Amino acid sequence: MTDPVERLDPVVLHHIVNTLGWPDMRPMQRAAIEPLMNGEDAVLLAQTAGGKTEAACFPLLSAMTAQHWTGVSVLYLCPLKALLNNLITRIDGYAQWLGRRAALWHGDTRASQRRRIRTDPPDILLTTPESLEAMLIGFTTDHAHLLGQVRVVVVDEVHAFAGDDRGWHLLAVLERLERVTGHSIQRIGLSATVGNPRHLLTWLQGAAAGRRAGQVIAPDLAASPSPGDVELDYVGSLDNAARVISTLHRGEKRLVFCDSRRQVEHLGAALRAREVNVFLSHASLSADERSRSEQAFTEARDCVIVSTSTLELGIDVGDLDRVIQIDAPRTVASFLQRLGRTGRRTDTVRNCLFLTTTKEGLLQAAGLAVLWGKGWVEPVNAPPEPRHLVAQQLLAVTLQRHTVGDRMWPTEWNGLAPFDRSAEPILRHLVSQGYLDEDGGLLFVGPEAERRFGRRHFIELTASFTAPPQFTVLAGRQEIGRTDPSVLTEERPGPRLLLLGGRSWRVTFIDWTRRRAFVEPADSGGVAKWTGGVVTGLSYDLARAMREVLLGADPPVTLTRRARAALAEWREEEAPGLVHPGGTLVTKVGEDVRWWTWAGYRANATLAATLPSVTDPVQRATDLFVRLRTDITAAAWREARTGAALVLPDVDRRAVHGLKFAAALPERLAVATVAARLADFDGAQAVLAEPVRLQLG
Repeated sequence: MTDPVERLDPVVLHHIVNTLGWPDMRPMQRAAIEPLMNGEDAVLLAQTAGGKTEAACFPLLSAMTAQHWTGVSVLYLCPLKALLNNLITRIDGYAQWLGRRAALWHGDTRASQRRRIRTDPPDILLTTPESLEAMLIGFTTDHAHLLGQVRVVVVDEVHAFAGDDRGWHLLAVLERLERVTGHSIQRIGLSATVGNPRHLLTWLQGAAAGRRAGQVIAPDLAASPSPGDVELDYVGSLDNAARVISTLHRGEKRLVFCDSRRQVEHLGAALRAREVNVFLSHASLSADERSRSEQAFTEARDCVIVSTSTLELGIDVGDLDRVIQIDAPRTVASFLQRLGRTGRRTDTVRNCLFLTTTKEGLLQAAGLAVLWGKGWVEPVNAPPEPRHLVAQQLLAVTLQRHTVGDRMWPTEWNGLAPFDRSAEPILRHLVSQGYLDEDGGLLFVGPEAERRFGRRHFIELTASFTAPPQFTVLAGRQEIGRTDPSVLTEERPGPRLLLLGGRSWRVTFIDWTRRRAFVEPADSGGVAKWTGGVVTGLSYDLARAMREVLLGADPPVTLTRRARAALAEWREEEAPGLVHPGGTLVTKVGEDVRWWTWAGYRANATLAATLPSVTDPVQRATDLFVRLRTDITAAAWREARTGAALVLPDVDRRAVHGLKFAAALPERLAVATVAARLADFDGAQAVLAEPVRLQLG
């Protein structure tokens, strides 16, 4: 058979050998050449740093030359601006091998650069789905001229889109882009390991799923790298974690992951107090501050960078020696991404040290390691019933087209559900509430949409999520980042001190109108706080793995003496009242009655709503148990469970405010959307099918 590498443009092949110095291409990169050059849709799966970008770029650049593509022919979409910033130099360098260009367009791109792109379009445009939507609806961009020749869309970190509302937004915008180009667009997803790659490909194909050729390309995963050196420790507090990090692996480059911005700030301050060369990265630091940290970390040697998941998605921070995880991420997929940041040199192995600060964190980390040891990875599934995004898309496409036919609007998304005829009730609501006006069979933007979303040329319509309001923090003219308003309004004795960028700051002036806080350096005592989004808790699978650990399953990692002792204490002293190998437990301690399901928050919320006669009406569900009524009896328990039909969880009406564009929906539909996203019928049904042991005293 002909070597697929021979299909690459000779100039590309020359530079692979002579500029990059590669003796050969990786199996996944070889396997991608034929389908990508043949125009097939594909999902390319590989570990972190597995060469996915090159696997997409080299065949596409070769096809670009062979088929004489002009204008912006390739869109490269990423979930993070920082990732785009990280990729632009590399991709533009590859493009220049063939006399082509790549350019960058996102929210931080200067107006002068955007004007250059409009007048002299590049061959490859790196952007986000939100910026792509802004191009479609904006008044200053002729989107038909700029985007009308797009042939391929590459979606980097596609799994990060598919699991939340940004994925629905991405699919809808791609369907509208195909209406602009007048032809189908090849779709290529780049992904880390997921549990359902074929489903991910079908999802990415959108309305064309089942009608277009497509394949999952993942030969490198068959020869997976060594499992890695993973160690689990129990340190008992964040301050103790800082002490361990400051003394362990000195002289090495260490990346520490935390799962909250507050944790990042406190750990960063604690490490700096121990004279560790430390840098910070999280979403509420300014782009310049993050960039400075990441650049300094790349160039340094004996140092630590502390980050949230912002550095999980492939951003290059140089050659790492160690990854350290504070407590545990919520998914095996996240752990694999973080583990894969190490072991890239030929003389090193992948490694991760868990430093757990609570007993619950220890148990969660152990459960996660049990799942990892089984080779299990979460499937990626889009959140159900995105009615709020249907409303957003109806408004956005009307802005883009200026007017849309009141019968033809479903064609704008090529029949993709739920942006199809099933959205008629949402459309009628938008018209009745003045978000859309209707005249002579045409729909156009109404006064209510102007009032709610019209500021700054409807820029609010381009993002599929609501960011909590924050104040910009400035030291002189330098932006440090953003902080939660509550830090500025809560009553506290003494000067008002913030913790941001791992340093304490004294607030000197607050501009309430422009939402700015001016600060100067302080010695210590700063407070870090951010209001989080909706937390859906642990999954059924992770909660069940934690139960396995309490029942005796040892995670396939190295346990320190402290971790082993803490797990033994869990099993000997507490486990008998929490778990039983024969099924779930109902226990009563004083007035506290708990059904220990170990099923995760969503399954437990579903169970609580399904059995209202026996569940506590105020505090019902957690990750691990459902709280029951204090006066429950064995007879009432049996009666409640007999023939119980699962129902959607109850929803606090205030929860709908977390859905952006919920105001454009009838309240019942907004509530139904949130309820559907809180439900886990499979997990709940599995628990109901298990035996239950009542220990009511």
